[in-house]
Amino acid sequence: MSEQRFSDFERFADEVARLRGRMRALFAEVRAEAGLAEMELTVLTATVNAAKAPTAAQIGRSLGHPRQVVQRAANRLAELGLVEFADNPDHKRASLIVATNAGRVLKAADHARAQAITADLLARIDARAFAEAADRLGAIRAEIEAYLRESAA
Repeated sequence: MSEQRFSDFERFADEVARLRGRMRALFAEVRAEAGLAEMELTVLTATVNAAKAPTAAQIGRSLGHPRQVVQRAANRLAELGLVEFADNPDHKRASLIVATNAGRVLKAADHARAQAITADLLARIDARAFAEAADRLGAIRAEIEAYLRESAA
């Protein structure tokens, strides 16, 4: 039986998928302690970390999720008092999502728990490996985004 060969792109795509799964597993306990669904925590993180208050569509585009999925998570966060909606001067119907103090406090606690895991991991893996990988992945992502924009035009 001959060995099946995969292209470098297929190997890359497989590694990204596997890495995403391992990252989810690595921080599963952190997410559980926050008491939020994964998408809710993702939207809260995007809101807290944003330079200016984002819309659901902006978060969705940035992270590759449908606007409706982001909006449902934002609505749930609002019910929990972790975010609130504000008028958007640039768009009448697309509200801005703003983290409340409770949301920022919850996210800070979540971040502290995640940092403890990160410190343990950095004792095993040189931080430069992460920096190099992030640079390469960012460049690949930018080219994929350019390709998608050109294909849609």
